[in-house]
Amino acid sequence: MPTRHKAQLLTTGPIGRTLLLFSLPVLGSNILQSLNASINSVWVGHFLGEAALTATSNANIILFFLLGVVFGISMANTIMIGQAVGARDLDEARRVVGTSTGFFVGLSVLASALGYIFTPAILAAMDTPADARPLAESYLRIIFLALPFMYFYNFVMMTLRGAGDSRTPFYFMLLSVGLDVALNPLLIFGIGPLPGLGIAGSALATLIAQLVSLAAMLAVLYRRGHFLALRRHQLGYLRPDFAILRALVAKGLPMGLQMVVISSSAIVMMSLVNRYGSQTTAAYGVASQLWTYVQMPALAVGASVSSMVAQNVGAGLWERVARITRVGLLFNLLMTGALVGLIYLFNRHSLGLFLPDDGTAIGIAQHINAIVLWSFILFGFTIVLFGTVRATGAVMAPLVILFVSMWVVRLPFASLLASDYGADAVWWSFPLGSVVSVTLAVAYYRFGNWRASHILPVTPAAPAPRQEFAPQAPDTSMGTPCEEALSTAGAGEDADEVAALAQAAAGAPARQHPR
Repeated sequence: MPTRHKAQLLTTGPIGRTLLLFSLPVLGSNILQSLNASINSVWVGHFLGEAALTATSNANIILFFLLGVVFGISMANTIMIGQAVGARDLDEARRVVGTSTGFFVGLSVLASALGYIFTPAILAAMDTPADARPLAESYLRIIFLALPFMYFYNFVMMTLRGAGDSRTPFYFMLLSVGLDVALNPLLIFGIGPLPGLGIAGSALATLIAQLVSLAAMLAVLYRRGHFLALRRHQLGYLRPDFAILRALVAKGLPMGLQMVVISSSAIVMMSLVNRYGSQTTAAYGVASQLWTYVQMPALAVGASVSSMVAQNVGAGLWERVARITRVGLLFNLLMTGALVGLIYLFNRHSLGLFLPDDGTAIGIAQHINAIVLWSFILFGFTIVLFGTVRATGAVMAPLVILFVSMWVVRLPFASLLASDYGADAVWWSFPLGSVVSVTLAVAYYRFGNWRASHILPVTPAAPAPRQEFAPQAPDTSMGTPCEEALSTAGAGEDADEVAALAQAAAGAPARQHPR
């Protein structure tokens, strides 16, 4: 049995380098997921036909919704683990992992069983075209079989990020995407004795890729002796802690509802765009494809800021929290700004990857980008600020701000001014919504009471035994995130681990929640 493992603290070292090194694997994972979806769509669309592509599109809308449902719960789990690790309370971190594991397994099995049974009814309720419905049913039922592995895979990745490790999830995302891309043509068309499975083969490739990657990741974590990989004598942590369970639901649901607000407003926005004809809709669709990649740096930085801030809140390092936020805002400006600048510089060329150069739609898409694209820098600022405040457990304000900017400002503006300004009312609603959201986010960050929030009930900690630690080396801004080897064997396991973590963050005060 391995006797050593590493815990990565985000409470020490230079903030800029630490945040950058943490953000890049998160960004890489986001890019890999988008590329995987695009490549699979190419196989299905080009070789199985439009009906098959329609089937996968309908199924993927359902999958996006199902994954969005647990996004907030996963994020709440990440924050709780980050705060516990920052406070050097590994027992608390394991309780979070144990309770969350039971919750995710139960939820995923239930969703999988119900989805498999009611697949025909779901597709009928969506008015899936008749020619695509049998294909969609075949595809979606296999996706529902894969759902438990998808849910738990996402849970393990978010858990590792909360513990300060974004590289391991990236490596196994690379494995998953590589397997999915390689298996798609083999299972769709068949090879050797394996028959071609058509669209069911594409879904089966996803199931196999998720299962293999999840099994491999768990095996590596146990082989490393990761401190959150529960051993036989720690299985008692799987008994639900109802305080943790309440926090998962109470804090996770508002974060999940943020996804609902965004996705539902996008559906309504598409219906507004459809009024202006197929050329405008095609132009908007292609511009939206580019916007997906433009938003990725901000989303990666925002998620990384959440993980870093959670650990520093757990350690009571509030001055460092403010510095992390400032660096996150700067990174968003540089990274998102660079992408926006490149697309403005090569606007027609980038759109030409998707649209014919001599068509009407490409000119409309250029016009859309000219109005909308710069506003994603402001949207990125909002995401970073949300990443900070939600890491304390303040989750309602970001939900309200998103709802106001999208449903109270953006959509009414696009609809009510359409008679005067036509499609331009839709395009200008994006910058207007971004201005409103960043203004409200800055106001809440500066004047709100988010610092007084907490994600779990605060209980007085027992006094720790006195420890003598070597003095911390000065911060030269040249280091990397702190990694300390922790013992996982012997009778004094938790005491040894807490002492090692305390040495790694020597001088950091115990977790505090300002009132």
